Amino acid sequence: MAPGGKISAFYHEGNDCFCRSSLPSDISVVVDGINFHLHKFPLISKCGRIVHIIEESQSTIDSQSTIDKTFTTVLEEFPGGADAFLMIVKFCYGIRVELTPRNVVMLYCAADYLDMTDNYGDENLLSKSETFIHKHILRHWKNCIVALQSCEPFITRADKLRITSRCINALSVMVCTDPSLFGWPMMMYGSLQSPGGSILWNGINTGAKIHSAESDWWFEDISYLCVELFERLIREMEVKGIQSESLASAIMFYCKKYIPGLGRWPGGQTGTGRTVASFSMTPAAVDQRVLLESVVKLLPDKKGKSFCRFLIGLLRVALILGVNHTCQSSLERRIGIQLESATLDSLLIPSYSDSDILYNTECVERLIQHFVSSDSSVTTRSPSSLDLETSPSSGRWKRVAKLVDSYIQEVASDVNLKPRNLRSLAEALPESSRSLHDGLYRALDIFFKAHHWLSDNEREQLCSIIDFQKLSIDACAHASQNERLPLRVILQILFFEQMQLRTALAGYLHVLDAESGPAATITVSNESASQVVQRDGWVNVVRENRVLKVDLERMRSRVGELEQEFGKIQEEMKKVSNSYVPLASAHKRTEDGTAGIPQDSAEQARPSTRLSQHRKSFSLI
Repeated sequence: MAPGGKISAFYHEGNDCFCRSSLPSDISVVVDGINFHLHKFPLISKCGRIVHIIEESQSTIDSQSTIDKTFTTVLEEFPGGADAFLMIVKFCYGIRVELTPRNVVMLYCAADYLDMTDNYGDENLLSKSETFIHKHILRHWKNCIVALQSCEPFITRADKLRITSRCINALSVMVCTDPSLFGWPMMMYGSLQSPGGSILWNGINTGAKIHSAESDWWFEDISYLCVELFERLIREMEVKGIQSESLASAIMFYCKKYIPGLGRWPGGQTGTGRTVASFSMTPAAVDQRVLLESVVKLLPDKKGKSFCRFLIGLLRVALILGVNHTCQSSLERRIGIQLESATLDSLLIPSYSDSDILYNTECVERLIQHFVSSDSSVTTRSPSSLDLETSPSSGRWKRVAKLVDSYIQEVASDVNLKPRNLRSLAEALPESSRSLHDGLYRALDIFFKAHHWLSDNEREQLCSIIDFQKLSIDACAHASQNERLPLRVILQILFFEQMQLRTALAGYLHVLDAESGPAATITVSNESASQVVQRDGWVNVVRENRVLKVDLERMRSRVGELEQEFGKIQEEMKKVSNSYVPLASAHKRTEDGTAGIPQDSAEQARPSTRLSQHRKSFSLI
């Protein structure tokens, strides 16, 4: 019972709080710098801690306190601060305090701090809070989410009282259960929707029908939790057996909400915009670096284009924020084992360091290495022996090889890209992983165009990454006329181009001989009209093949002429190389004044011009 009758209200004067009562206060309690002038009897009738403080201090009260007849105490680290203590005081004075999902955890922790058990009064605040949590929190999704979010400021004491663990367990159970079994309205996302059956309000059928029942209805709700509580909830859901796909989607939703940069890059996707009208909750204060380091540990082993794009977005943010090495390595490994699902635009990761290179090629090289090491068909045998046609993962290798070649082509135009970086990217994949080297040739051509100052020796070293036997006829034709390539490389390309043409001609002739044989054995029969049509068709094929034979004979003679001209070019090149020493000695004699320069040197310098003419003749085939 309150002293002097019922207390009407409390009022503040600066940092002092008073209650309207006819009796003077005899105890002063300081909480967070606020001095509460109160009366002992209401407090000791409910708070066991106040009783113990007063009993322990009876013998140590100083003379001044005895004269003033006022006892003063300070409550350090009080849960909820001055606002929570004011609600406790009102409860002690007999003023009705309403328990809600938002304040029940705070009052529960404050009651535990003050030892407000039933030993110090019937239906004390501790038991009232426990009953409210059991009846109105753990059985309702919305109330449980709100209560769990309110645990964040008092996480240590809430864990001690098992409030956090019980809320997390209740939420994970409700996610596994049909949502229609634990009441509506549980959500208010735009139009009136309820997951399962007709919409009910207090057990009465409203007649409203559900438009859709989505499995992600709980993503938005749990996204209002802090990182620590979200992580604990996801782990508990995993223990309960919730599908890893759902957990991964929930984590992606949470990250996209608190890391807006995930949707800024090409291919990025942002979460669906939903508002929780029934909750009116505020988003949690999230440290993006802590979020990344925690989320990487939560992500399940999942593959797919959208998930790979999400992981690359996380890696971009991780490189910007400078997360720890363990987190970055884990992201790179996860991306590398599913590199075939990545896209070119997502791999163009800018270099956020002080390097002059535009793109972070070292990071992409590590991704490729993780991909190579993840394939069991490569780890069990030598990478050079990998057969793309017989390997069960041939499709993955082809896609990654094409992706890497496209990436090299994009970064090759960077003038600050070093030749060793380009070579490292090209050689990160095994040589046998590429059936064609057209992509590498195009990348080198772009690189040479952007780095025109490279010497012939450096160009030849870079060209060694290309297997000219794996160039298509079109690529060979382009390369044979490419002035940016060294002369020795062009000669090799011409040689392999000639071999390809001879092989192609031999194959065509073999096919024509095989087709003309059956055509000669066709006999005319008037038994059915279909046989007549078949005969006419074979006659036309034979005529066309004869025409093709004539054209191929002409091409064969032309190739023979080109072979002779190519042999002459080789002889002339040998003469040039043999005359190099005499020519040098002739120059030396000229300097000594003993002899002049031979006149044949001008004639021997002409093969380069003739070589360009022969190069053009090869492109006409």
